[in-house]
Amino acid sequence: MANNPPAILLLEDGKVFHGRACGAIGTTTGELCFNTGMTGYQEIFTDPSYYGQLLIATHVHIGNYGIENHENESKGVKIAGLICRTFNEIPSRKRAQTSLKKFFVDNGIVAISDIDTRSLVRYLRSKGAMNGIISSKITDIDTLKGLLEKVPSMQGLELSSKVTTDKPYEEGKADARFKVALFDFGVKGNIVRCLTDRDCNVKVYPMASSVNDIIKWKPDGILISNGPGDPGAMHNEVASIAGIIETGIPTLGICLGHQLIALASGIETYKMHNGHRGINHPVKNLLTGKCEITSQNHGFAVSEEGVKESKNAEITHINLNDGTVEGIRLKNKPVFAVQYHPEATPGPEDARYVFDEFISLMEKNKVGARQQAVQS
Repeated sequence: MANNPPAILLLEDGKVFHGRACGAIGTTTGELCFNTGMTGYQEIFTDPSYYGQLLIATHVHIGNYGIENHENESKGVKIAGLICRTFNEIPSRKRAQTSLKKFFVDNGIVAISDIDTRSLVRYLRSKGAMNGIISSKITDIDTLKGLLEKVPSMQGLELSSKVTTDKPYEEGKADARFKVALFDFGVKGNIVRCLTDRDCNVKVYPMASSVNDIIKWKPDGILISNGPGDPGAMHNEVASIAGIIETGIPTLGICLGHQLIALASGIETYKMHNGHRGINHPVKNLLTGKCEITSQNHGFAVSEEGVKESKNAEITHINLNDGTVEGIRLKNKPVFAVQYHPEATPGPEDARYVFDEFISLMEKNKVGARQQAVQS
């Protein structure tokens, strides 16, 4: 690492950190955020929800077990850049197909190591989320400041259009028990796998798809996926989801999907001071009284007051660290949503039951439809 060229990290408020380049040589910008997970860096780097963000890894060692292609959550790396303490260029895992260094270089990802990430994270926890710039090509601070000033704030920024699928595609068996239409705002691969493992044929739709496009396929259920950006900037998509809710088709929202369902139900969202990103966030299920450890990645949240004021929604899960809303369900429609990631990857599998509840909701709806047909 000592032979790697120097690199600079400049924060929006002018604070500077000096380190070493450990990815592609160049310059990159984005909102600074930190993830506290000790493992699963490959799944994190390829999560589309991180699009446009500079990720700070709080764990000291990154890259030590290399890269296995099947562990990607999407095609290619989605983070805008990486900031870490110790970057390992030689993987120790026998199954590793390549090093993280080569993975970053091949994907054009600029990264910086030898940063006091503990100091940086403490600083951001105090000051709040802000933009930053990493460069291993430009060393003049004034030039970097000029480039950073042009970077838009994450608040008000729509990014899902950068990561959604270009055209519909299907996963799972054609004769599966359930048909699930998935609105792709930046879906992780394991969300689709969790559905196909439960005997679902999943058709993934681009975010610009109309409600009519989805209804014509006659799905048993609809899933609104995770994704990047500010849900408050997605007015057309919120209108589409409001239309989906009105159909009465069982619907599940995950992360960004949770926020969009809230907005479609007249409940506001807001930008968090830092957000939740890690694989050890404690959540309480208010319906069962049980607690679960969850994987999370979000910088926006659903208003607690908004849910409580709503006539048709109720809170089902809360975060035990800060009391924020982690799940809602609608009283008048078969719709529910969670803020965390039940598919994990990386993280604990405590919350996988969410998919089982979605399956049960679809089965209940099918039984009801059959009974209604018989009675008519």
